Amino acid sequence: MRLVCRFVPLIFVFLLAACGSSYAGSSNPKTVYIQDKGSDTIVNLALAWAEKYQTEHPDISISVTGGGTGTGIAALLNKTTDIANASRQMQPVEIQQAKTDGFDPVEFVVARDAIAVAVNPANPVGQLTFQQISDIYSGRINNWSQVGGQDRPIVRLSREVNSGTHVYFRDVVVRLGDSKNKTFFAADTLLLPSSEGIVSELRQNPNAIGYDGLGYIPADLKKIAVARAAGGPYVFPSVATVNDKSYPIARDLYMYTAGQPSGVVKVYLDWIVSPEAQTIVENLGFVPILK
Repeated sequence: MRLVCRFVPLIFVFLLAACGSSYAGSSNPKTVYIQDKGSDTIVNLALAWAEKYQTEHPDISISVTGGGTGTGIAALLNKTTDIANASRQMQPVEIQQAKTDGFDPVEFVVARDAIAVAVNPANPVGQLTFQQISDIYSGRINNWSQVGGQDRPIVRLSREVNSGTHVYFRDVVVRLGDSKNKTFFAADTLLLPSSEGIVSELRQNPNAIGYDGLGYIPADLKKIAVARAAGGPYVFPSVATVNDKSYPIARDLYMYTAGQPSGVVKVYLDWIVSPEAQTIVENLGFVPILK
């Protein structure tokens, strides 16, 4: 069954409790708990969903934990979470591990996202092709003058390897979508554990380039228009360009369960793909799946 239904260096945990109950030792014996772990791309969205849902269902307490897609999937495999949030699809080795552990993971598409490539506002470069971005991140291009900018060294910023955003960007952009391509990020790429880290560095460093989910790139940074090939068209990331498929770096966002969900988890996942929950998706800068 398939329904089309960000932060500090340490893994952070938000315990969202409804009506005065707490996750540890609620005074309400009827409180039901849902564990939700994983992607830092999704975590703000997951928090907003949990807060809204708990106001309407005070007998449900939802614990939302970030740490990256890999963390969420590992928790699912270890059976320590009900829902794993992921900004990439589970890899074959992860699916096989789940099967070895006795369950089939079930995938739910819960939102869509554009990965925005961004630079400091002082950088005159405003558009890049896939090949140029790949060459920048692989170390073939090392100076902004090589792509129409000033004679300045390029400082590459990336999410860390545990991030689903890192894996997606590597596979789709750095490796140009070629499964046989084994290009890696340049050795001097700065791997940052949070969206805040990338945003902060972009604000401070006029030589930096970074990428992240569209909802995490603030208005004071400069988003790059991207083209699949030289000659364009060059397209800026937005809800509209994701929906019309003109922006080339867009992806689905996922939640996974260990087998078909049931009970309160199924009801919660059904709600996440409802018009009410998908309004929250758009309000946070992501792309609703119902549009």
